[in-house]
Amino acid sequence: MEMSMKLIRGKGNAKSIEGKLYVDGVSECYTVEDTDRQLEKGGIKIQDKTAIPRGKYEVTWSFSNHFQKLMPELLNVPQFSGVRIHSGNSDVDTEGCIIVGAVNDVDGDDWVSASKVAVSRLYPKIESAVKAGKKVWLEII
Repeated sequence: MEMSMKLIRGKGNAKSIEGKLYVDGVSECYTVEDTDRQLEKGGIKIQDKTAIPRGKYEVTWSFSNHFQKLMPELLNVPQFSGVRIHSGNSDVDTEGCIIVGAVNDVDGDDWVSASKVAVSRLYPKIESAVKAGKKVWLEII
């Protein structure tokens, strides 16, 4: 058994890119990341200002020294380490991680709201899947 997440990226600009996250085919929340420099096509990574490459990543439940708590971590991300899914509102709140929010009032405004609501819904799903021995995957397209 496994848990499957899919992040479908939408509109982006020089600062950030928005998206929508699905869990097992069901819409879960909105996302915002640093701008997509298409690293999977050979784009240039800029520290703390680049979204992770498109691809499929295993997600684990691990302790973050930065946040001082257990939270989702994406494994084996090329050119990145310590990639998390966490709360925030815009690209300012990330250094390459995925920000989640329950509300996206204006598509393309680089902002998600109700982030703690999204985290409170998403984290238990990931945590329980990992603890049950399921593989958790995130595909970014």
